[in-house]
Amino acid sequence: MHIHILGIAGTFMGSLALIARQLGHKVTGQDQGIYPPMSTQLDEQNIDYTHGYNLADMPKADVFIIGNALSRGNECVEEILTKQYTYTSGAQWLSENVLRDKWVLAVSGTHGKTTAASMLACILEYAGYNPSFLIGGVVEDFGVSSRLTDSNFFVIEADEYDTAFFDKRSKFVHYHPKTLVINNLEFDHADIFDSLKDIQKQFHHLIRTVPNDGLIIHPQNNQAIAEVLKQGLWSTEQALPTQQLTTTKTGSHFDVEGHTVNWNLLGEHNMQNGLGAIYAAHHIGVPFDVTCEALNTFKGVKRRLEVKHETGHITLYDDFAHHPTAIKTTLQGLRAKVGTENIIAILELRSNTMKSGLHQQSLVDALTDADQVLILRPENTDWNIDELFDTDCLF
Repeated sequence: MHIHILGIAGTFMGSLALIARQLGHKVTGQDQGIYPPMSTQLDEQNIDYTHGYNLADMPKADVFIIGNALSRGNECVEEILTKQYTYTSGAQWLSENVLRDKWVLAVSGTHGKTTAASMLACILEYAGYNPSFLIGGVVEDFGVSSRLTDSNFFVIEADEYDTAFFDKRSKFVHYHPKTLVINNLEFDHADIFDSLKDIQKQFHHLIRTVPNDGLIIHPQNNQAIAEVLKQGLWSTEQALPTQQLTTTKTGSHFDVEGHTVNWNLLGEHNMQNGLGAIYAAHHIGVPFDVTCEALNTFKGVKRRLEVKHETGHITLYDDFAHHPTAIKTTLQGLRAKVGTENIIAILELRSNTMKSGLHQQSLVDALTDADQVLILRPENTDWNIDELFDTDCLF
């Protein structure tokens, strides 16, 4: 079968392309912007794609998978609808062709989904479960963002963003997990959600899909998650324990059920990611000592405080954090490691929510652990950055 993916360079759709390829399908695609690391991954897998949505580049295919970045008016979309070609969303295709009859372990939440899902996949791999997975980032331990095996277990990053222009439900309602981690919950994605309550509604739709023998794992004392759970719960829930994190020059460590995770990752947020992964793995039978041993070897995820270059006393990191909470916890972790050393934070206001100015007040607080801040100001920013930051910080 020939599958053509519109939006193939997105982290979800690019990962989906690899799985479709593993199933033996011919896979091609198009996208407006195609960049590393996803372009590198597609090239390494010899998946053909073209830049842009020119109708002349769209081949005949048996099925068209349409990404959520595309909408009515796109000439490829209009051609598919006019000619009545068979089309679907990525989440729906995955549900119908891959996830059916699998034990799905889903990691959801506003922050940390990619990292926590990567940790979970690595724990299961270390424990010999040979899991399939689809994650929104290239996992260093595997070198890819997705793979399909003959295992009964499938780890997935469960995103609350909408499915497609023809299906405005969150993608994660298609996954039907038996093990669900809700890492945290805050307002985000202001381009599609009007309020936190709108997001909570989608999360409760997700909870409704967890079977009664499933498990919902969540942090303690998260009011937004507690409000979702109060709307109705049909599965067992487990609140994660509160642990003490110790930071050193080489990383950090914390204890879990009498065992220790000692790794080179930084920050309370990564400890929370790790705890969610540990208890999710334990739900399917991985002992706590094995989960901790596995995380001690965890290499990380590209663009999650990834060291890009070191020279002399200068270390250059690349991090995907784009919400003030994620920015703040990342910088706090880095500050705990480097002490009084100078931190220069370079921030690109790239997400639609950040461009809207919704988080402008909390952004100032998020950057307090940096000694110097440089902000890339996009042309289409909807708020006056100059009112909050000195003009010499902006470029």
